[in-house]
Amino acid sequence: DVQLQASGGGLVQPGGSLRLSCVASGFTFGNYDMNWIRQAPGKGPEWVARISGGGGPTLYSPNVKGRFTISRDNARNTLNLQMNSLKPEDTAVYYCAIADTNNRGQGTLVTVSS
Repeated sequence: DVQLQASGGGLVQPGGSLRLSCVASGFTFGNYDMNWIRQAPGKGPEWVARISGGGGPTLYSPNVKGRFTISRDNARNTLNLQMNSLKPEDTAVYYCAIADTNNRGQGTLVTVSS
């Protein structure tokens, strides 16, 4: 079975940084593009970033471009999201997902507040 477990969330002040990780299992991780998706309280899911299977091309939502960096370690089946200059509007549950599929794992809550 596909398993995607995100971690690294927490409470951070505006302007701060967090690094999220997602450990994947149950599929050949390096063969798939991966996404980070977030869902703020009371809102629908929002795509955040995408990375190709080989770790090359990346894409970002305009809402996070220049502040967030997506990366992956295929040897460790791990997807990462470095989040800098965090804003209160970044508050959400963050999920990793296999791109172009409905496979989305357990999320991790990020709260940006003073």
